[in-house]
Amino acid sequence: MEFVLSELCEQVVTARAAKRPLLIRGGGTRLFYGGPLPAADAASWLDLSAYQGVVSYEPSELVLTARAGTPLAEIEALLASREQMLAFEPPRFGAAGTLGGCVASGLSGPRRMAAGSLADFVLGTRLLNADGNVLRFGGEVMKNVAGYDVSRLLAGSLGILGALVEVSLKVVPRPRREATCVLAVDEAAALDLCLRWRSRPLPVSATAWVADASGAGGKLSVRLSGNESAVRQALAEIGGERLPDEAADAFWLGLRDQTHAFFRQRPLWRVVLPAGAPALGLAPVLHEWGGGLRWLAGSHDAAALRDRVRALGGSACLYRREGAPADVPAFHPLADGVLQIHRRLKREFDPAGIFNAHRLYPEL
Repeated sequence: MEFVLSELCEQVVTARAAKRPLLIRGGGTRLFYGGPLPAADAASWLDLSAYQGVVSYEPSELVLTARAGTPLAEIEALLASREQMLAFEPPRFGAAGTLGGCVASGLSGPRRMAAGSLADFVLGTRLLNADGNVLRFGGEVMKNVAGYDVSRLLAGSLGILGALVEVSLKVVPRPRREATCVLAVDEAAALDLCLRWRSRPLPVSATAWVADASGAGGKLSVRLSGNESAVRQALAEIGGERLPDEAADAFWLGLRDQTHAFFRQRPLWRVVLPAGAPALGLAPVLHEWGGGLRWLAGSHDAAALRDRVRALGGSACLYRREGAPADVPAFHPLADGVLQIHRRLKREFDPAGIFNAHRLYPEL
Protein backbone atom coordinates (compact mmCIF):
# COMPACT_ATOMS: atom_id res chain seq x y z
CA MET A 1 0.00 0.00 0.00
CA GLU A 2 2.91 2.39 0.60
CA PHE A 3 3.82 2.04 -3.08
CA VAL A 4 0.28 3.11 -4.03
CA LEU A 5 0.49 6.11 -1.69
CA SER A 6 3.89 7.06 -3.10
CA GLU A 7 2.43 7.07 -6.62
CA LEU A 8 -0.45 9.29 -5.48
CA CYS A 9 2.02 11.73 -3.92
CA GLU A 10 4.04 11.85 -7.15
CA GLN A 11 0.90 12.48 -9.17
CA VAL A 12 0.05 15.48 -6.98
CA VAL A 13 3.57 16.91 -7.31
CA THR A 14 3.44 16.53 -11.08
CA ALA A 15 0.00 18.15 -11.31
CA ARG A 16 1.07 21.11 -9.21
CA ALA A 17 4.18 21.66 -11.30
CA ALA A 18 2.09 21.58 -14.48
CA LYS A 19 -0.71 23.65 -12.88
CA ARG A 20 -3.04 20.83 -13.85
CA PRO A 21 -6.29 20.56 -11.78
CA LEU A 22 -6.99 17.26 -10.06
CA LEU A 23 -10.37 15.63 -9.41
CA ILE A 24 -10.39 13.19 -6.50
CA ARG A 25 -12.36 9.98 -6.75
CA GLY A 26 -12.72 6.65 -5.00
CA GLY A 27 -15.65 4.48 -6.03
CA GLY A 28 -17.17 7.30 -8.10
CA THR A 29 -20.57 6.91 -6.45
CA ARG A 30 -20.81 10.49 -5.17
CA LEU A 31 -19.63 12.44 -8.20
CA PHE A 32 -23.16 13.76 -8.71
CA TYR A 33 -22.87 15.71 -5.44
CA GLY A 34 -21.49 19.23 -5.57
CA GLY A 35 -20.68 21.61 -8.40
CA PRO A 36 -20.53 20.39 -12.02
CA LEU A 37 -17.48 18.40 -13.09
CA PRO A 38 -15.13 20.14 -15.56
CA ALA A 39 -14.64 18.94 -19.11
CA ALA A 40 -12.73 15.67 -19.43
CA ASP A 41 -9.65 17.36 -20.93
CA ALA A 42 -9.53 20.14 -18.33
CA ALA A 43 -8.44 18.05 -15.33
CA SER A 44 -6.88 14.73 -14.32
CA TRP A 45 -8.26 12.12 -11.95
CA LEU A 46 -6.56 11.32 -8.65
CA ASP A 47 -7.95 7.84 -8.08
CA LEU A 48 -7.72 6.55 -4.50
CA SER A 49 -9.71 3.34 -5.06
CA ALA A 50 -6.57 1.16 -4.94
CA TYR A 51 -5.47 2.62 -1.60
CA GLN A 52 -7.66 0.47 0.62
CA GLY A 53 -7.72 -1.77 3.66
CA VAL A 54 -8.53 -1.58 7.36
CA VAL A 55 -5.42 -0.35 9.19
CA SER A 56 -6.63 -1.12 12.72
CA TYR A 57 -9.83 -2.00 14.55
CA GLU A 58 -10.20 -2.09 18.31
CA PRO A 59 -13.75 -3.29 19.16
CA SER A 60 -13.24 -2.73 22.88
CA GLU A 61 -12.11 0.86 22.23
CA LEU A 62 -14.83 1.48 19.61
CA VAL A 63 -12.30 2.83 17.10
CA LEU A 64 -11.62 1.86 13.49
CA THR A 65 -8.96 3.24 11.14
CA ALA A 66 -9.04 2.51 7.42
CA ARG A 67 -7.62 3.81 4.15
CA ALA A 68 -9.74 6.07 1.99
CA GLY A 69 -10.37 3.59 -0.82
CA THR A 70 -11.77 0.92 1.52
CA PRO A 71 -15.34 0.00 0.50
CA LEU A 72 -17.93 0.99 3.10
CA ALA A 73 -19.51 -2.44 2.66
CA GLU A 74 -16.27 -4.08 3.84
CA ILE A 75 -16.05 -1.80 6.88
CA GLU A 76 -19.67 -2.35 7.88
CA ALA A 77 -19.39 -6.12 7.48
CA LEU A 78 -16.41 -6.08 9.84
CA LEU A 79 -18.29 -3.96 12.37
CA ALA A 80 -21.39 -6.14 12.14
CA SER A 81 -19.31 -9.21 13.01
CA ARG A 82 -18.69 -7.57 16.40
CA GLU A 83 -22.24 -6.21 16.81
CA GLN A 84 -21.08 -2.66 16.07
CA MET A 85 -21.94 -0.06 13.42
CA LEU A 86 -21.40 3.45 12.03
CA ALA A 87 -23.81 5.50 14.11
CA PHE A 88 -24.52 8.12 11.44
CA GLU A 89 -25.72 5.55 8.84
CA PRO A 90 -24.03 7.07 5.77
CA PRO A 91 -25.65 6.49 2.38
CA ARG A 92 -23.57 3.99 0.40
CA PHE A 93 -24.83 4.47 -3.18
CA GLY A 94 -23.92 0.91 -4.11
CA ALA A 95 -21.13 -1.55 -3.42
CA ALA A 96 -18.42 0.76 -4.82
CA GLY A 97 -18.93 3.45 -2.16
CA THR A 98 -15.72 4.13 -0.20
CA LEU A 99 -14.80 5.51 3.21
CA GLY A 100 -12.99 8.49 1.70
CA GLY A 101 -16.01 9.53 -0.36
CA CYS A 102 -18.27 9.01 2.62
CA VAL A 103 -16.24 11.40 4.81
CA ALA A 104 -15.47 13.93 2.06
CA SER A 105 -19.17 14.29 1.21
CA GLY A 106 -20.17 14.50 4.89
CA LEU A 107 -23.60 12.95 4.32
CA SER A 108 -25.41 11.28 7.22
CA GLY A 109 -28.42 8.97 7.12
CA PRO A 110 -31.67 8.52 9.08
CA ARG A 111 -30.00 8.00 12.49
CA ARG A 112 -28.28 11.39 12.36
CA MET A 113 -31.14 13.00 14.35
CA ALA A 114 -30.36 10.81 17.36
CA ALA A 115 -26.69 9.90 17.02
CA GLY A 116 -25.14 13.04 15.53
CA SER A 117 -23.53 13.85 12.20
CA LEU A 118 -20.64 12.12 10.46
CA ALA A 119 -18.27 14.89 11.56
CA ASP A 120 -19.01 14.06 15.22
CA PHE A 121 -17.43 10.62 14.76
CA VAL A 122 -14.25 11.57 12.89
CA LEU A 123 -11.31 11.20 15.29
CA GLY A 124 -8.34 11.62 12.97
CA THR A 125 -7.30 11.86 9.34
CA ARG A 126 -4.29 11.70 7.05
CA LEU A 127 -4.39 14.22 4.22
CA LEU A 128 -2.40 14.30 0.98
CA ASN A 129 -1.73 18.00 0.48
CA ALA A 130 -0.80 20.11 -2.53
CA ASP A 131 2.96 19.66 -1.87
CA GLY A 132 2.60 15.90 -2.23
CA ASN A 133 3.11 15.39 1.52
CA VAL A 134 0.89 13.38 3.83
CA LEU A 135 -0.19 15.30 6.95
CA ARG A 136 -1.75 13.75 10.04
CA PHE A 137 -4.49 15.44 12.05
CA GLY A 138 -6.18 14.23 15.22
CA GLY A 139 -5.73 10.67 16.41
CA GLU A 140 -7.76 7.75 17.70
CA VAL A 141 -9.34 9.18 20.85
CA MET A 142 -12.06 11.80 21.32
CA LYS A 143 -10.00 14.35 23.31
CA ASN A 144 -6.88 14.67 21.20
CA VAL A 145 -7.10 18.17 19.76
CA ALA A 146 -5.70 21.41 21.15
CA GLY A 147 -6.88 24.21 18.89
CA TYR A 148 -8.70 23.85 15.59
CA ASP A 149 -10.04 20.37 14.80
CA VAL A 150 -8.87 19.95 11.20
CA SER A 151 -10.16 16.38 10.92
CA ARG A 152 -13.75 17.51 11.37
CA LEU A 153 -13.15 20.43 9.03
CA LEU A 154 -12.27 17.90 6.31
CA ALA A 155 -15.59 16.08 6.78
CA GLY A 156 -17.89 17.46 4.08
CA SER A 157 -15.16 19.52 2.40
CA LEU A 158 -15.55 17.58 -0.89
CA GLY A 159 -11.80 17.32 -1.29
CA ILE A 160 -11.14 21.01 -1.93
CA LEU A 161 -8.39 21.11 0.73
CA GLY A 162 -6.65 17.90 -0.29
CA ALA A 163 -7.14 14.17 -0.66
CA LEU A 164 -8.15 12.16 2.39
CA VAL A 165 -6.01 9.02 2.43
CA GLU A 166 -6.86 7.60 5.87
CA VAL A 167 -9.61 8.12 8.45
CA SER A 168 -10.10 7.08 12.08
CA LEU A 169 -13.72 6.82 13.22
CA LYS A 170 -15.52 6.24 16.48
CA VAL A 171 -17.98 3.35 16.10
CA VAL A 172 -20.87 2.32 18.37
CA PRO A 173 -22.62 -0.88 19.53
CA ARG A 174 -25.72 -1.93 17.61
CA PRO A 175 -29.03 -1.32 19.47
CA ARG A 176 -30.34 -4.32 21.36
CA ARG A 177 -33.85 -3.77 20.04
CA GLU A 178 -35.47 -1.79 17.22
CA ALA A 179 -39.09 -1.38 16.18
CA THR A 180 -40.96 0.88 13.75
CA CYS A 181 -44.50 2.23 13.97
CA VAL A 182 -46.44 4.13 11.31
CA LEU A 183 -49.02 6.89 11.86
CA ALA A 184 -51.39 8.27 9.22
CA VAL A 185 -51.07 12.08 9.59
CA ASP A 186 -50.73 15.13 7.37
CA GLU A 187 -47.55 17.18 7.09
CA ALA A 188 -48.36 19.77 9.77
CA ALA A 189 -49.39 17.09 12.27
CA ALA A 190 -46.24 15.08 11.54
CA LEU A 191 -44.02 18.10 12.24
CA ASP A 192 -45.94 18.85 15.44
CA LEU A 193 -45.63 15.27 16.69
CA CYS A 194 -41.89 15.15 15.97
CA LEU A 195 -41.36 18.42 17.85
CA ARG A 196 -43.39 17.12 20.80
CA TRP A 197 -41.40 13.88 20.97
CA ARG A 198 -38.14 15.83 21.17
CA SER A 199 -39.10 16.94 24.69
CA ARG A 200 -39.90 13.40 25.81
CA PRO A 201 -37.41 10.69 26.91
CA LEU A 202 -38.28 8.49 23.93
CA PRO A 203 -35.67 6.35 22.10
CA VAL A 204 -36.57 7.76 18.67
CA SER A 205 -33.66 7.05 16.31
CA ALA A 206 -35.26 8.06 12.99
CA THR A 207 -38.44 9.54 11.54
CA ALA A 208 -39.70 9.89 7.98
CA TRP A 209 -42.89 11.47 6.66
CA VAL A 210 -43.97 10.72 3.09
CA ALA A 211 -47.01 12.28 1.44
CA ASP A 212 -49.71 10.01 0.06
CA ALA A 213 -50.86 9.98 -3.58
CA SER A 214 -53.42 12.76 -2.97
CA GLY A 215 -50.84 15.05 -1.37
CA ALA A 216 -53.30 15.94 1.41
CA GLY A 217 -52.20 13.29 3.89
CA GLY A 218 -49.28 10.99 4.44
CA LYS A 219 -47.57 8.48 6.70
CA LEU A 220 -45.11 9.18 9.48
CA SER A 221 -42.72 6.29 10.18
CA VAL A 222 -40.94 6.30 13.55
CA ARG A 223 -38.02 4.02 14.40
CA LEU A 224 -37.30 3.28 18.06
CA SER A 225 -33.91 1.92 19.18
CA GLY A 226 -32.71 0.86 22.62
CA ASN A 227 -33.28 -1.84 25.18
CA GLU A 228 -36.40 -3.98 25.18
CA SER A 229 -38.32 -2.14 27.90
CA ALA A 230 -37.60 1.34 26.52
CA VAL A 231 -38.74 0.37 23.02
CA ARG A 232 -41.86 -1.37 24.34
CA GLN A 233 -42.90 1.66 26.42
CA ALA A 234 -42.26 4.05 23.53
CA LEU A 235 -44.38 1.92 21.17
CA ALA A 236 -47.27 2.13 23.63
CA GLU A 237 -46.90 5.93 23.97
CA ILE A 238 -46.53 6.74 20.26
CA GLY A 239 -49.16 4.31 19.01
CA GLY A 240 -49.84 3.77 15.33
CA GLU A 241 -49.46 0.57 13.35
CA ARG A 242 -46.47 -1.65 14.10
CA LEU A 243 -44.45 -2.42 10.97
CA PRO A 244 -43.05 -5.96 10.63
CA ASP A 245 -39.30 -6.03 11.25
CA GLU A 246 -38.41 -7.13 7.73
CA ALA A 247 -40.51 -4.40 6.14
CA ALA A 248 -39.11 -1.83 8.57
CA ASP A 249 -35.51 -2.79 7.77
CA ALA A 250 -36.23 -2.47 4.05
CA PHE A 251 -37.88 0.94 4.50
CA TRP A 252 -35.02 2.49 6.49
CA LEU A 253 -32.43 0.94 4.20
CA GLY A 254 -34.21 2.52 1.23
CA LEU A 255 -34.03 5.92 2.92
CA ARG A 256 -30.43 5.48 3.98
CA ASP A 257 -29.13 4.41 0.56
CA GLN A 258 -31.65 6.64 -1.25
CA THR A 259 -33.18 3.81 -3.25
CA HIS A 260 -36.68 4.79 -2.08
CA ALA A 261 -38.89 5.75 -5.04
CA PHE A 262 -38.95 9.40 -3.94
CA PHE A 263 -35.23 9.80 -4.71
CA ARG A 264 -35.71 8.96 -8.39
CA GLN A 265 -37.30 12.37 -9.01
CA ARG A 266 -35.31 15.21 -10.56
CA PRO A 267 -34.26 17.86 -9.78
CA LEU A 268 -33.89 17.03 -6.08
CA TRP A 269 -33.28 19.56 -3.32
CA ARG A 270 -31.88 18.82 0.14
CA VAL A 271 -33.19 21.38 2.64
CA VAL A 272 -31.94 21.51 6.24
CA LEU A 273 -34.03 23.47 8.74
CA PRO A 274 -33.99 24.02 12.53
CA ALA A 275 -36.37 22.09 14.78
CA GLY A 276 -39.88 23.53 14.77
CA ALA A 277 -39.69 25.11 11.30
CA PRO A 278 -43.14 25.09 9.65
CA ALA A 279 -44.16 23.24 6.52
CA LEU A 280 -42.90 24.96 3.37
CA GLY A 281 -46.08 24.16 1.44
CA LEU A 282 -44.04 22.79 -1.46
CA ALA A 283 -44.45 19.38 -3.05
CA PRO A 284 -43.43 16.66 -3.62
CA VAL A 285 -41.70 16.46 -0.21
CA LEU A 286 -40.22 13.83 2.10
CA HIS A 287 -39.17 14.65 5.68
CA GLU A 288 -36.43 13.06 7.78
CA TRP A 289 -34.78 13.93 11.11
CA GLY A 290 -38.03 15.06 12.73
CA GLY A 291 -38.54 17.61 9.96
CA GLY A 292 -34.95 18.88 10.15
CA LEU A 293 -34.17 17.42 6.71
CA ARG A 294 -36.65 17.94 3.89
CA TRP A 295 -36.24 16.56 0.39
CA LEU A 296 -38.02 18.59 -2.30
CA ALA A 297 -38.48 17.18 -5.78
CA GLY A 298 -39.22 19.04 -8.99
CA SER A 299 -38.33 22.45 -10.38
CA HIS A 300 -38.21 25.33 -7.90
CA ASP A 301 -36.94 28.88 -8.28
CA ALA A 302 -33.53 28.59 -6.62
CA ALA A 303 -33.25 32.17 -5.38
CA ALA A 304 -36.79 32.27 -3.99
CA LEU A 305 -36.42 28.90 -2.29
CA ARG A 306 -33.09 29.81 -0.73
CA ASP A 307 -34.37 33.19 0.47
CA ARG A 308 -37.31 31.50 2.14
CA VAL A 309 -35.19 28.78 3.73
CA ARG A 310 -32.59 31.34 4.89
CA ALA A 311 -35.34 33.33 6.63
CA LEU A 312 -36.19 30.19 8.61
CA GLY A 313 -32.56 29.67 9.63
CA GLY A 314 -31.79 26.86 7.18
CA SER A 315 -30.02 26.10 3.91
CA ALA A 316 -30.97 24.51 0.58
CA CYS A 317 -28.67 22.31 -1.52
CA LEU A 318 -29.36 21.41 -5.15
CA TYR A 319 -28.62 17.76 -4.49
CA ARG A 320 -29.44 16.22 -7.88
CA ARG A 321 -29.27 18.85 -10.57
CA GLU A 322 -30.62 17.00 -13.62
CA GLY A 323 -33.29 19.26 -15.12
CA ALA A 324 -32.19 22.35 -13.18
CA PRO A 325 -30.53 25.42 -14.78
CA ALA A 326 -26.78 24.89 -15.19
CA ASP A 327 -25.88 28.17 -13.46
CA VAL A 328 -27.53 27.31 -10.11
CA PRO A 329 -24.83 26.67 -7.46
CA ALA A 330 -25.11 23.32 -5.73
CA PHE A 331 -24.80 24.68 -2.21
CA HIS A 332 -26.50 27.50 -0.38
CA PRO A 333 -24.47 30.71 -0.95
CA LEU A 334 -22.30 31.75 2.00
CA ALA A 335 -22.38 35.06 3.82
CA ASP A 336 -19.45 37.29 2.79
CA GLY A 337 -17.57 36.86 6.06
CA VAL A 338 -17.89 33.08 6.02
CA LEU A 339 -16.83 32.95 2.37
CA GLN A 340 -13.67 34.88 3.21
CA ILE A 341 -12.80 32.29 5.88
CA HIS A 342 -13.29 29.50 3.33
CA ARG A 343 -11.07 31.31 0.84
CA ARG A 344 -8.27 31.69 3.40
CA LEU A 345 -8.51 28.01 4.33
CA LYS A 346 -8.34 27.03 0.65
CA ARG A 347 -5.23 29.21 0.14
CA GLU A 348 -3.52 27.72 3.20
CA PHE A 349 -4.18 24.08 2.30
CA ASP A 350 -4.12 24.31 -1.51
CA PRO A 351 -2.41 27.52 -2.64
CA ALA A 352 -2.11 26.28 -6.22
CA GLY A 353 -5.85 25.52 -6.37
CA ILE A 354 -5.41 22.08 -7.89
CA PHE A 355 -7.84 20.02 -5.77
CA ASN A 356 -11.52 19.71 -6.77
CA ALA A 357 -11.85 23.33 -7.89
CA HIS A 358 -15.39 24.76 -7.70
CA ARG A 359 -16.88 21.49 -6.44
CA LEU A 360 -17.90 22.96 -3.08
CA TYR A 361 -18.50 26.61 -4.03
CA PRO A 362 -17.93 28.40 -7.36
CA GLU A 363 -15.56 30.84 -5.65
CA LEU A 364 -13.20 28.13 -4.36
